Amino acid sequence: MKSHRQVAMCTLVCSLIAAGFGTWGCQQTKRNMVLPAHPVADGLPKGKTRGTVDLPIINLDDNYAMTTMTPTIIDTRTFNSSGGQAAPWRGETRRPGKVLPSHTRNKSLPQDPPNRLEAGGLLDESRVDAGPLFPAIYQTPWTPPDPNIAVGPNHVVVTVNMAIAFYDRDGNEQFIANLDETGDPGFFEDVGAGGFTFDPKCFYDASIDRFVVLALEVYQDANEGWMTIAISDDDDPNGIWYKYRTWAVYTVDGSEFWPDYPGLGFDSNSFYVTSNLFGFNGGFAGAVYRRYPKAPMMSGSPITFQDFRDGGSASVQVAQCLDPRNAPLFISRASNSRIKVQSLSNDTIPPELISAEVVVPNAQNPNQDAPNLGGGNLSTLDGRIMNVTWNDTGLWTAHAVRGTDNNTKARWYHINTNGFPNGTPTLEESGDVDLGSGIFTFFPAIAVNRYGDAAMVFAKSLATEYASIQATARRANDPAGTMGVPVQLAQGNAGTEGRWGDYFDIAIDPLDDATFWIVGEYVQEFSNGDKGWQTWVGTIEVSCPGDITGDNVVDVNDVLAVLAGFNESDPDSDANGDGVTNVNDVLIIIASWGNCPGNP
Repeated sequence: MKSHRQVAMCTLVCSLIAAGFGTWGCQQTKRNMVLPAHPVADGLPKGKTRGTVDLPIINLDDNYAMTTMTPTIIDTRTFNSSGGQAAPWRGETRRPGKVLPSHTRNKSLPQDPPNRLEAGGLLDESRVDAGPLFPAIYQTPWTPPDPNIAVGPNHVVVTVNMAIAFYDRDGNEQFIANLDETGDPGFFEDVGAGGFTFDPKCFYDASIDRFVVLALEVYQDANEGWMTIAISDDDDPNGIWYKYRTWAVYTVDGSEFWPDYPGLGFDSNSFYVTSNLFGFNGGFAGAVYRRYPKAPMMSGSPITFQDFRDGGSASVQVAQCLDPRNAPLFISRASNSRIKVQSLSNDTIPPELISAEVVVPNAQNPNQDAPNLGGGNLSTLDGRIMNVTWNDTGLWTAHAVRGTDNNTKARWYHINTNGFPNGTPTLEESGDVDLGSGIFTFFPAIAVNRYGDAAMVFAKSLATEYASIQATARRANDPAGTMGVPVQLAQGNAGTEGRWGDYFDIAIDPLDDATFWIVGEYVQEFSNGDKGWQTWVGTIEVSCPGDITGDNVVDVNDVLAVLAGFNESDPDSDANGDGVTNVNDVLIIIASWGNCPGNP
């Protein structure tokens, strides 16, 4: 990440110049992605039966297991270059959850007595300066899309149910393929993927300059399940990937369980996947935490991965640790007013799962029915944690809660980790995006940049409007618990109903560690009558690093302030936070000249 900062200013200036002449996404070249007649038209998709390959048994009776395997090396440049997405899928769509084995769990939360903590609200002004946007993958044979985004120095990767696409930073599509064997080939087909992958996720790890992609597979007919994780060999997703199709059926007390609803994150040493464990014949066994070692995966070497089970947790998310950190952070809800923070020790075998609870403002699970114009109700899910980001400013996470008038509102938390797992985490601040009676805000995804400024993307829906993608943000010096007035990034032109999301995503630009990239969904009805979900990628500027004087304008006064502290370690004149005031700080002021983002 440090190396990117050295070239960030030149790259940003060039991008600004290019943006002045470009039309972001309007001139995309869409190839024809060959979609199946219907991936499940002839019954449930079949996997590779357990009898055809030597599969390990992952026994979690003692809550811990280790497994070793080798990867498959794939070059995406050998894929069929004529396969692109010509039009939205027009046939029947299916929910992945309907193809999976029947699975339920008790989603109610322990109820604590009311506490005196209150979540903050909204400022009177915006903090979002929305940048260029472009359309990404649209309607496949599956609903919802579950969109995720990964942003590198030169590329953007988007995953949905059940496809993946690579773009340059202007939104020009470079690669698109189905994830499963319905591709030509599918992204995970050559490692054995069958006709059903689901819940894909992705990120870019700037500390090692690699993209990482995950997808699950479960086949009930063979009691078969997989977690397939892939890592690129450099910062260009076009080319070599090391793909590990790892077995993911677990035995607990003689019963077999499969993974669902994954979280995907990392610390300095490992990648982590979290999942709920459901039984092939019913039942729930808590959450599983899987640790993949980074070092061997970077060269495509064999790995030994670890699984740890916590029978008392569910719907756990794992943090993407943007600053160096040697222990992971996991987040889930412990009760209606407590957030569970966990970590795995990395110096013991088996690892120790360390847990702490943070008291937060009381909240009930959200109303799961969000109305939208021209449609029925959209599902907002059950109030589970949506995503987690950590840097030196602390832990940031978000989910949806029930509003006072029975609506749903997005809530966010900023937690001081206080050196956890050696210290005790505490709540720093929290806030709600409550836009009033009858307005639903849900599927929040939050991230924080190197200045301590946070941004959040979320869905908005109400009976008199089509569902939309919204964003809000706060600067580090804003009053505690506040976000700016939300800004609409994209809105559908038709109504719909049913499953929505099931989540949005947000990422930090590795070139400046400041700009936010988002992906979300809305419904698009095209002139030819096609209609379906559309994913949308955009950028958000929040920080004003050149505003040395704090007057919300970057001008000659800020240059004078830098000159006054030149060649000294003066935090009041250090625009880029590198510990010294020099010409690089002057260049930042020039690049930021004018009003701060989000201000008139």
